Amino acid sequence: MADVDEITSSESEGDKENAEYIDRRALLEPAITSVVDALGGYEDGLYRMGDEVAGCLRDLKMLWRKDDTDDERTVARIFWETRVLPNDLIPILLATAGQGLVEDKRAVICADLITAMTWPIDMAEELKELDEELDKGTDYTQLLLSHLHYKAALLKPGVIKAFFGIMLPPLAKSPKERKVRDGQVVNVVLHLIRNLAFIKDLRPNSQFNAEQAELSSLQSKLIKALSETHTFQLLLTIAANTENDPLFNSWNTLILEIFYLLFRGVTPSSLAIDQTKQPAVNLQRLLASEAKIRQTWARKANSRHSRFGTTIAVTLNPNKKPREVANEASEQQQAETSTPSSASSKSVVLHRQQAISSEAGSILDITKKQRSRKGNLVDELAREDNLSVEARSTLQNLAVEFVEACFNVFLCVVLKDIKSERIKITEKDNLRLLYVTNWFLEFFLAMRANEKGKAGGNKKWVFGLIAEIAEGFWIDWVLKRMREAVEEKPKQWTELQAGIQCLTQLLLLIDNMSSSDIADTETRGAAVTLQGQLIYHGDVLDIAIDSLRSYKEGTQSLAYLDCSVYFSYALLRLLEKSSKGKGDGTFVRQKKARRKAKKKAGTEGEVIPDVEDDPEEDDEEDGIQETFFEFEEFEMKFANAEVTHTLLTYLARYKEFSSSENMRRVVSLMHRQAVKAKAEGLFFKVSTLDLFKTLLSDQDSFPREQAYKDLVKLINYVLRQFFKALAEQPFLAVEAFFPKNRGHWKQFSSWEPEQKTKKESKTTEGSGIPQEVAVKKGHSWSDQLGIAIAALTEDGNTGLVLWTKDILQAVIDQRKRIVEESESKSEDEDGEDVAKALSLQALSPDTLAKFQDYVIPYLNDDHANAATKNARLKLLFRLCKFSVQEEEAEELQWFVPANVMPAELQSTANVIDQFLETPFDLQGKKASQFLGKKSKRRRRRRSPSPVSDAGSLLDDDEDPTRKKKREKKTKEKEVYKSAQFIQDSDDEYGDMDAFLEKEKALRERMGRTSEVGRLATMKATGTKKRRRRAKDDTGTGKKKHKADGSRPPGGSTPEQGSDDAAAKSSSENSDSNERSRNTADHSAPGLVAEPEDAIVPARPRPRPRLQTKASTNTLTRQSEDIHAASSSPSPQIVDGVGGPDDEVVAEEESRLLTTARRRNRLIVTGSDEEDEM
Repeated sequence: MADVDEITSSESEGDKENAEYIDRRALLEPAITSVVDALGGYEDGLYRMGDEVAGCLRDLKMLWRKDDTDDERTVARIFWETRVLPNDLIPILLATAGQGLVEDKRAVICADLITAMTWPIDMAEELKELDEELDKGTDYTQLLLSHLHYKAALLKPGVIKAFFGIMLPPLAKSPKERKVRDGQVVNVVLHLIRNLAFIKDLRPNSQFNAEQAELSSLQSKLIKALSETHTFQLLLTIAANTENDPLFNSWNTLILEIFYLLFRGVTPSSLAIDQTKQPAVNLQRLLASEAKIRQTWARKANSRHSRFGTTIAVTLNPNKKPREVANEASEQQQAETSTPSSASSKSVVLHRQQAISSEAGSILDITKKQRSRKGNLVDELAREDNLSVEARSTLQNLAVEFVEACFNVFLCVVLKDIKSERIKITEKDNLRLLYVTNWFLEFFLAMRANEKGKAGGNKKWVFGLIAEIAEGFWIDWVLKRMREAVEEKPKQWTELQAGIQCLTQLLLLIDNMSSSDIADTETRGAAVTLQGQLIYHGDVLDIAIDSLRSYKEGTQSLAYLDCSVYFSYALLRLLEKSSKGKGDGTFVRQKKARRKAKKKAGTEGEVIPDVEDDPEEDDEEDGIQETFFEFEEFEMKFANAEVTHTLLTYLARYKEFSSSENMRRVVSLMHRQAVKAKAEGLFFKVSTLDLFKTLLSDQDSFPREQAYKDLVKLINYVLRQFFKALAEQPFLAVEAFFPKNRGHWKQFSSWEPEQKTKKESKTTEGSGIPQEVAVKKGHSWSDQLGIAIAALTEDGNTGLVLWTKDILQAVIDQRKRIVEESESKSEDEDGEDVAKALSLQALSPDTLAKFQDYVIPYLNDDHANAATKNARLKLLFRLCKFSVQEEEAEELQWFVPANVMPAELQSTANVIDQFLETPFDLQGKKASQFLGKKSKRRRRRRSPSPVSDAGSLLDDDEDPTRKKKREKKTKEKEVYKSAQFIQDSDDEYGDMDAFLEKEKALRERMGRTSEVGRLATMKATGTKKRRRRAKDDTGTGKKKHKADGSRPPGGSTPEQGSDDAAAKSSSENSDSNERSRNTADHSAPGLVAEPEDAIVPARPRPRPRLQTKASTNTLTRQSEDIHAASSSPSPQIVDGVGGPDDEVVAEEESRLLTTARRRNRLIVTGSDEEDEM
């Protein structure tokens, strides 16, 4: 029982809600009716206002706000039924503002209420907000009809003049005297004018009665009323001063919308001609259309004898033979079971006389049931208004005054507000600005063309009137809006159409500015600049192709299709004209291909620092690059299956073309595809061939104009190419049923790929220097040298190889002389030791400092050209370790670096001699097959090591931001890379008191040593010359040292060492510490000697190091050498003298460690081993 009560309660609540919704009209209608009755009424033919008319008007305004939450618009419907606007509001307005009381509050309230009642209804938004259940019966037809009657009532004499009078007092005040209410009053009246211009008239019909005919010509009356009351002059004044007056600036978007609504109902070309001749032109057009229809009907009509009837039997497959049967029984069985559809031939009876002369297939198609197709939207931007001649003349004068007075200023101010994103700007303002710009540009060009033959016509319509449109910022904004329209979901096809139309008029403007009739060089130069900007953007070129490719029937309007074809036609025509005149001399921006480098995975156990990725380190690049524009290449892009489908769709509507210009555009684009691009295979489809068949059968009805003649010629050309290709490739009969996308059309077309001629050497970009070559991977250095020599010999350039050998020999001789002068000053030094020094590269720093870069002299022009342009000689030079002074110089200057040792040069010369005597085994191949193009490696950032000279790696001219990021990353990597090698010296050496005591004892020992007469810093082993003397005195020769495999220790006694040291000059004692340490490294005891005839490879050069760390590293390495010497077995003591050497070694070790601690508290260990690895 309780459940029943609950159900009953819920049903009653639902009924209450429905009752409230249903009773909304019953509640509001009595209140509205009583207020309307209190406004006043007619008495003796005059309208008498009530005593509380102002309060009643405020009540009506308050009741109107009830519709803000009502989708049914109940109050608006009641207002229409009571006829409050024509019966009460307009009489009150005429009695107040119409009689001169323009500042009367009652007149202002009436204007406000009328503006609200005529506010445009956005049907799309209203239908979205409807509730599926409660608003099932909602019908907006009554509301739209009420707006038409409101517009008719407001166009009565004196009403528009009263509204204009309301605006004058606020505008007459100076800017300082104006109040906020003054601007609001003018704003309300301007919105009322916008509302009236928005209301669309009924389409004219010959069957309309008088009232309906009046509703079909309201726009003409509105234009006439606005002109007679000087409202148009007020609108032009506001537009011209919108840049100077802030109050006027607040209305610029509203003025823009009014102009958009007024001019969208008429085409600019029809408004540019003499309007007095317009009726005759329209009559001629209608008569021509009627004659065309009659001609078409007469061609298919029956003859005068058709009343006798016609019966024709058409046999299908008449030449098909019946199948042979094996015997009579099977034949009889087949006859019994056969059906009409399975017979060998079938007869079809036609009762039409056209079947006598026409094809049977076309007659059969007439009898078929036609499927209904979805209608295509003609145009979403413009509309066709039935304007009178007087209204057209008024609009023509308005357009002329607008172009002459305020076109540049007004549109630039509106664009500035749009870019600044003012609060008053809406999304539709972008569309309106594009359309208005396109309309007035087309009107300007049409007026200029019409006045061209008249005297002084071009002087009036100068290009300065629309100069602001040709600026770069305007083009950038148009392209930006088009990109945003495409990127939005769903795509804004209407705004994209407006952008395409605007760009089309810009192209036509450039064409007019660059014509031969223009004598002004500045104007022609501006046209060239503007054209270069359009091409350089690259987006304009892409839009021409994408707009045709993206068209789908039913998605976009027919006006979008027409403007896309027109834009592509105008762009190609302009580019072709400019390319013939001055050639392809412009550049175009294109997006770079996105490149992403492969990341190498780290090895196991590798410590990867947790550092944020630097955006500068990313290999992914997405930027803009400039490429040379070629018209033929751009024209080839139109050879696309989707573009062809769009053009054929446009061509199929040839009966709807308003002029032969439409046919000329589409035929021109198809001709570029089929003939110039040689892509006739795009048309080899069954649907296309069927369309061509229809056009050829209907060619008798074509106008006698050149565009239609060109169409017939093009169709015949494509058909000839089709049957020619069909004879060569019979399988084309099957391929014709399938689309020709993805380049499938190429195999059936006369198109041929571009033949790229082989060049002897590929040059690098922007210079005449050939690109360098390199030996392919997998060959050693000597093999690479042999391949380079074989490549030069193969080209007959053996002389260049011999020249290279002469260069090597000259450098070797020069550096040998330097070594002999530096290392062989004493008379007792033999040449064998000099040769050993050269072979071991054990040259002193003084000798190395005397080496200089050897600049290779060019003996003749052939050598200079070969060193600059011969890629194989340059490969040989680089393998010989030659370098170039300036890579980008017109003539390369090679040199032999000073750091290349004579032994390396001699080894290279020996290898060249060997390959000249015995060429490299090429295994039956050519030497060029072992060579490949040298790839340009991208400059990588080296990870700075703890001991590297980071300052030398940074370029002085480097970007500060990039430099700061590099330093930040260097510090982060040092934390991970250097922690395992750097130790704190304080932890290593322990207590400081013990260290100071050890230092004191070391100073005392060194003082005692100096008293003896020997320098404390001098090694006990002596110099190289004294070691040789000691060996000669002891009778030990070099053979003995080879046998035991150890280097002689020096053998000199401390007394001998002190005598020799005392004999040293003061200049040698004043050498730098760096030279002393280098000499000590070469003469340290305990090192294993190499065989005499062995070639010791040169030690790899270390990376640049910081100065303080480098000096510390050197001292540490010396201390390690000393540790090794002290821990190794003691060398043999010559002549029984040897005790003091151990003490001196210990003292030297302690001294070096002390110096290291003083210079740097951090001691680097293990870095040399890392470098050598």
